[in-house]
Formats: sequence, C-alpha cells, structure tokens
Amino acid sequence: MNLIEPCALCMAVGCILTAGCVATTKENTLDPFSNARDSRFNTTGNSTPPLKGSLSVSITGFSSPADLSVVLDNTKVGTVNHTTPLTLMVSEGDHTVMICVDSICVHENVTARFGRYLMVDFSEPLHREVANAQPSAQIIECNRNGNTLSVDVEFINPSINDVQMSALVSCGYSYIDDRSSIRMGDSARRMGVYTVRAGERITKRLDLDFADGKSISYDYPVLELTIRQL
Repeated sequence: MNLIEPCALCMAVGCILTAGCVATTKENTLDPFSNARDSRFNTTGNSTPPLKGSLSVSITGFSSPADLSVVLDNTKVGTVNHTTPLTLMVSEGDHTVMICVDSICVHENVTARFGRYLMVDFSEPLHREVANAQPSAQIIECNRNGNTLSVDVEFINPSINDVQMSALVSCGYSYIDDRSSIRMGDSARRMGVYTVRAGERITKRLDLDFADGKSISYDYPVLELTIRQL
C-alpha cells in the first residue's frame, strides 16, 4: 500500500506538468499563425494594372497630302498616313476611334481584349465621306483700318479633285459726308479667284474700300461663292 501511493502521486504530478506543457505549446503556435495571416491579407495600397490589348489604325487605301490625326476617346494619340499605320496598346473595354480630314470625321467603335490583336482600317469610310463632301468657304475674321475693311476668307476643299473658287465679298456701310454732313449709305465689294487643291484649305485676304467720310458704320460682310471643278 505504501508503494502504490507514491506512484499514484507521481502520476498525478506528471499529468499536471504534461497539461501545462500542452497549454503552453498551443498558445505559442497560435500567435505566429495569427501574425502570418494578418500580414498575408494586408494588401492596402497595392493595385493591379489594367490589362491591355493591341490596336492598329490604318488608312492604307486613302492617300492624303498630310498625316491624319488619330483620336481615341476624345484624346489625340498620334498620326497615320497611307503607308504607316499607328499601333497602340489600349486598356480592355469599349473605345471610340476617330480620324478627321479637315471638317470630315469618321469614327469606329471597338472593343479591346487582352492578348487580342485588333485592326481598324478607315480607307473605305474616308473615301465615302470625302466623295460626298463639297468645297466651301467662310469668313473667319474682318478688321477695319481707316476706310479699308480687310476680310479673311478660308477656302476648304475636302474633295478628291482640284477646284477653282470665286469668292465675292460685299459689305453695306454708311458714313457722314464731309461736305454735306449728311449720313450716306453705300456698299463695297471685292472678288478673288483661287485654285484650291484636293484635301487642302487656304486663307486669303480681300480688302474692301469705303468712301471717305466720318463715323463709318458697316454691316458684317457677306460671302458669295462659285466653284468650278478643274
């Protein structure tokens, strides 16, 4: 009986010590795991760059005397001509590509995808729009210096043919006559004839001469245009 009791006592102490070791070991293994987990999921400040796809813009079948601007989503991104296309890397998604020849613009809606090569050729729509375009002219500025009114006229030829433009600029005005001190009414006019090449625009100045007098008052000039294909 005396031999059994010490043995039981040792076993009880051993169990208590063992339990304490287990508890301590469990506590130590949880803390490092918790720290590693927090560090792994802490992604504040990190961002993934958007995926991009390749886009090529060309006008291989449309010859223009000047490089044409390429506009992507209302932002100019480069130029293109009939021998050299423009290659871009654009973010995935829907985009609008536009090319303009003077006042004529054509656009195409495209969808870019990662790893996909996308090509857009504007030759046919440009030919179609230019074929239907008509030459025109407009007054862009006028300034009076003494008895002379200088009128700047812009001539635009978006067509594929050279044209001859005859512009008649006229302006009504009034003035106080130096001798009679009576306000008089009159008109001045000037004509210019110019050759405008296909796809070009030019600006010319026409001077209108007023009669001598004081307190000159004038209307905005009027433009009459005649076009002849060469």
